[in-house]
Amino acid sequence: MKKNIVLFVLFVLPIVAYLFFASGVNSFTTLPVITPKIADFGDWKSLDGKKVSLDKKITVLGFSGSDILRNRGNYFNLNEKIYKRYYGFEDLQFVVICPEGTEEEAQKVLDALKPFTDIKGWNFIFAPPAEIETFYNQLHLKGKLDKNLGTSSVYIIDKERNLRGRKGGNKDKKDEYKEGYDTFHPSELSNEMLDDFKIILYEYRAALKKNHNATKQL
Repeated sequence: MKKNIVLFVLFVLPIVAYLFFASGVNSFTTLPVITPKIADFGDWKSLDGKKVSLDKKITVLGFSGSDILRNRGNYFNLNEKIYKRYYGFEDLQFVVICPEGTEEEAQKVLDALKPFTDIKGWNFIFAPPAEIETFYNQLHLKGKLDKNLGTSSVYIIDKERNLRGRKGGNKDKKDEYKEGYDTFHPSELSNEMLDDFKIILYEYRAALKKNHNATKQL
């Protein structure tokens, strides 16, 4: 009897614990659409002068506001909790919309990330303040930008330019709503965002396998 208990503790219990924690906190089987078919970026350029698009990319989208350096810790949180896990996938990009005139501050953030990270998936793009407000408003979110045109929240956009999150009844028949993920709180990135992000990746991996095209692309 004691031998069976020891075997249970050593082998069965760890597996049960893993399955419990691996199940995550999201009770949705798929990640609902919060806002469908959002507009693509304007003719805005990144630090290297290239145009960035939402089309055919899974995008983690942020709005820096003019206080980029003051809020740089938020980008370090996002980098550690989400970016470094998945930056190797070809169809994934992290995009931060910044007011024109903040290019130097954005470059300093990237330079600070370089010693720890391959920053090829990070994109800071720059737009006039009025265009940033217009773009944000068409997302139809409950949250608002602050007076500096920034927010600590980031958003998940799928390849079809749908903003995804939690909305409506989950499989436990409880109402949930979540449109973004607060980068100020590492625990929110490690739990809610990571869990939801895995669902998005699973959707595309499943589609690729169905089409017999399972590559390192999402």
